[in-house]
Amino acid sequence: MAETKPESVGNLQKGSYIVIDGVACRVADTQTSRPGKHGHAKVRLQAVGLIDGKKRDIVMPGHDKVDVPIIEKKTAQVLSISGTKANVMDAESYETFDLEIPDELKGQVVEGCQILYWEILESRVMKQIKSA
Repeated sequence: MAETKPESVGNLQKGSYIVIDGVACRVADTQTSRPGKHGHAKVRLQAVGLIDGKKRDIVMPGHDKVDVPIIEKKTAQVLSISGTKANVMDAESYETFDLEIPDELKGQVVEGCQILYWEILESRVMKQIKSA
């Protein structure tokens, strides 16, 4: 299964997803310059890493293709919690693995609750709590 799909840079808008330097990012801002006398319109993208939160900038011609990550949204049940990690079991495959508990969900994640997590480019990140 492909983890990315090609997309034209000119089609990306604020809130779109993009892969920059092998890291899945959300586009924070786009600026398109007008084409010159002999050139092409350039697109400047500012993006923030979905997992690491780092800002990244790229400038490229508007007709160039970039990779857009395919994000799978899945549910899992929390089996146990140790420190900042939760051991969870996928609701469909019954696979168990550890997920880092994000700061905004600390204290809310409890054993037995259902969570929503995203699978992006070999990484898994906890996004929200579905029910307790």
